[in-house]
Amino acid sequence: MFRFGASAPLAVLLTLLAAVTAMAAQTATSHAAEIHDHMRKAAEYLKAKDPDSAVKEFEAVVALDPKNAEAYANLGVVAFFRRDYRNASHYLRRAVAIDPSLVKSQALLGICERRLGDPSARALLEKSFSKLKDKALRLQVGLELAALYDQLGEPGATATVMRTLVDLDPDNVDVLFTAQRVYTELADDTLNKLAILAPGSARMQQVIAERLVNGGDLPRAIEHYKKALQIDPHLPGIHFELGEAILQSSLHDPATQAEAEKEFEAAEAGDGDAAKAECGLGAIALSQSDLDRAFAHYQRAYKLNPNEVEAPLGLAKLLMMQQKPQEAIKYLQAAIRIDPLNNEAHYRLASAYKLLQMDDQAQKEMNLFQEIKKAKDQVEDLYHQMNIKPKVQDDDMPDSDRQ
Repeated sequence: MFRFGASAPLAVLLTLLAAVTAMAAQTATSHAAEIHDHMRKAAEYLKAKDPDSAVKEFEAVVALDPKNAEAYANLGVVAFFRRDYRNASHYLRRAVAIDPSLVKSQALLGICERRLGDPSARALLEKSFSKLKDKALRLQVGLELAALYDQLGEPGATATVMRTLVDLDPDNVDVLFTAQRVYTELADDTLNKLAILAPGSARMQQVIAERLVNGGDLPRAIEHYKKALQIDPHLPGIHFELGEAILQSSLHDPATQAEAEKEFEAAEAGDGDAAKAECGLGAIALSQSDLDRAFAHYQRAYKLNPNEVEAPLGLAKLLMMQQKPQEAIKYLQAAIRIDPLNNEAHYRLASAYKLLQMDDQAQKEMNLFQEIKKAKDQVEDLYHQMNIKPKVQDDDMPDSDRQ
């Protein structure tokens, strides 16, 4: 009879362990192949717009591998787009619990939780918003977060998110709509607070004046600017705004010019915004045909602040009047860099190119002028429908004899 040696039991045990390990590896390999096959089929079903079949494949994956975050995430996405936020939340939460690095799943979970009224939505949205790289999803999360802040009565936080979204996609209609509503509500809230806290203050009079300017009522606006000055003679910014309103009320009246000039000089002496004041003084000198004085004012404004659009535009006007289109071009191009939608700058640049017989460039600028003017006319019409007067603009009149 064969007798085992002393090491025989150990040898048998090692053999059995090797067999079990091999079987486990074979099973794992088999499961991995099955999982891969289910995931492949699910992707094909999604591509073919058959989400029901895709869901079955993802469910087969989690049956084989209960810790497969990708499958749970995909189940969550399908439920999300079906607006089944409760099931979507369940699957996405499982996915994020298994793999916290799934930022998109975290973002969608935050949206689901907000729509279900779950307080955890805020933390999820805030955390994912700062990490998302996908533009479309970041926009959606940002809008959800802004709506949540608004619901919670946090206008400052809402405005901050909207500023980020406007920077991210400045042409997005939904973002622009929400932003203007948020900013309008914030402005109204702060105005109401100002009216309650300081109804007789100089700042309140200034606000009233600004609203009247925007409404086109310059005489009454001037009255309120003057009341503001009576209350506080050193109110920052008031002298320039008053001077501008006076000048707009009657540009070519000598008495008006003298009064406006006095305010612009006061603004330059006390308010610190010398570039704007210099442009105002330049406009007065130009209206008086004092070209040398006008040029000096606009040149000083340009040196003080090259980004004050009226400075290069004023210099260009003067150079064009002196038949110096080549010199005017650099200032007109500077004005357009500051304000690409300034149609006066485009019109004058087209005129300068035409004088230099640069016909292609002239036609391009004239086309831009016409497109921008058409767009602004449409905006003006919409504002008219809302019974709102657009901000006073001086760049819609390309008359050859305009100063």
